[in-house]
Amino acid sequence: MSHYKSNLRDLEFNLFEYNRTQRVMGKGPFSQMDEESAREILREVEKLATGTLAESFEEGDKTPLKLEEGEVTLPPGIRASIDAFFAGEWHRLELAESLGGYGATPSLRWAALEMVVGANAPVAFYIFGTFIATIIDRIGTESQKRKYVQPMLERHWGGTMVLTEPDAGSDVGAGTTKARHVAGDVWELEGVKRFITNGDFDGPENIVHLVLARPEGHSPGTKGLSLFIVPKYWVEEDGSLGARNGAVVTNIEKKMGIKASSTCELTLGDGMPCRGLLVGELHDGIAQMFNVIEHARMFVGLKSMATLSTAYFNALEYAKIRVQGPDMLQMMDKAAPRVAIIRHPDVRRALMMQKCHAEGMRALIFKTSSFQDEIAVTEDHAAKKQLELLNDLFLPMVKGYSSEKAYELLSVALQVFGGSGYCQDYPIEQYIRDQKIDSLYEGTTHIQALDLTFRKVARDQGKTLGVIAGEITKLLGEQRGGDAFAEERKFLEQGLGATQGLLMTMLGFMAKSPYLIGLNANRLLESLSEVVIGYLLLDHAILAQSKLEGASAADQAFYAGKVASARFFLRTVMPEITARKKIVEASNLDLMSLDDSAFG
Repeated sequence: MSHYKSNLRDLEFNLFEYNRTQRVMGKGPFSQMDEESAREILREVEKLATGTLAESFEEGDKTPLKLEEGEVTLPPGIRASIDAFFAGEWHRLELAESLGGYGATPSLRWAALEMVVGANAPVAFYIFGTFIATIIDRIGTESQKRKYVQPMLERHWGGTMVLTEPDAGSDVGAGTTKARHVAGDVWELEGVKRFITNGDFDGPENIVHLVLARPEGHSPGTKGLSLFIVPKYWVEEDGSLGARNGAVVTNIEKKMGIKASSTCELTLGDGMPCRGLLVGELHDGIAQMFNVIEHARMFVGLKSMATLSTAYFNALEYAKIRVQGPDMLQMMDKAAPRVAIIRHPDVRRALMMQKCHAEGMRALIFKTSSFQDEIAVTEDHAAKKQLELLNDLFLPMVKGYSSEKAYELLSVALQVFGGSGYCQDYPIEQYIRDQKIDSLYEGTTHIQALDLTFRKVARDQGKTLGVIAGEITKLLGEQRGGDAFAEERKFLEQGLGATQGLLMTMLGFMAKSPYLIGLNANRLLESLSEVVIGYLLLDHAILAQSKLEGASAADQAFYAGKVASARFFLRTVMPEITARKKIVEASNLDLMSLDDSAFG
């Protein structure tokens, strides 16, 4: 049986019942898409994910990658899964109609990708070349587009983003990779990059790296960086492949998880010239690369949520069949029958904790994707700008909160299995190893928290945050859901008030010491994410409650579960925000004044 257990029903609820992405279908870039086609696409992707993609999940973990003379060989099953994805032409979901795509909305693309990455994350990484082609199509010169875009799409070339260096890490502006101008848009690069996802793999005839490097004489910091197209094999003017380029994998990292993904050290210009093309002939590297970074951050949040979701369904399945111990109401009766562990209160608590958070993260992600849908069809400049700011506000929550909380709750999923969860008989231990990276790469959780605090809230003077707070206040003021949800609205109101109080304290810290922000930014990220998720889950529950009457038996169970998720989340999580607020208010600088020697 497949390890991967999808939640297509909740995906459809988010897309078509709550966010109603079908409203933008048939418009602008989505003129050829409709709801019926979108639903069929999701059903077919689910078949691929639970079948061929999931089949190589364990093989990818157990079969080592091979590196020989700069060439990486994948496990056969992983290679077969990648081939199956392209054979089905599912990469076209990523593409605009002008590039031969299906005209899928961002929400539909992310929904399909949830199932792909949940079934086999490394496979989802190896199809990244399609997205890189869309970036070159967006910001490259006409010559660069002609030589790269269609070959990358038609021949399924690989693609990577190349930022990190051994001594720079998350401090991208400290990068030392050099670029020397040759002629026109051609440059030669020299340096070493590290942690490059899928820096090389067998199958595609070419791999295209987007590389940040510093042209000679340019200023230090991120503003001095430029972006270059660096192919594994040089592409000649007529589109034919030329000589091997000097971008060579010199090491594969030995990792805790996602072992089938070739995380590489990429050496540029050592022994042979490494040629690259200045993207768009503009020295605007970090801004150009953010087109990729923002996509990657959304992807990482999606990956975490998808992993938690399938972990939850695996734990739920086990809890229904594992019989152990009597019902607590009969625990003093030695002759009492043993029951499935789903009847035990703590197991039910653990299961609902996973369920409500997985659904909450999905709600957060697809609310974000709904902004992206609207951006694509909105012509009014002011309205489009507002949507872009909302998308930017949500991204650190999607990436930072989802990656942190998923790891915590994967441990809860494992606990449901007891000792069996610690063994490789079940996929949970691999889920945990594969997911932990999500809180580290594409900007650690604290980097996301600082981004949220300084760039998305303080710099904006809270205006965009006020839009979301206004939505929540409106729900509360209208007493939406009536008496049936009065208690839940009260918990949401308390959570909103505590978050606003925590935020005001944080803003006051800015006049005192940046250290106080550093000590507490993660708490703001967590609290704001949870109050937004609480609002979305309650709004979902109110909609679900209205659909219960007359629904099929399967839909009644689904809608009842949506209501239960919201009730549990609001009653369990909102009070924690109040406690967090008190911790922030009690913060001082004692920890920063402590001598380093006191740490031992």
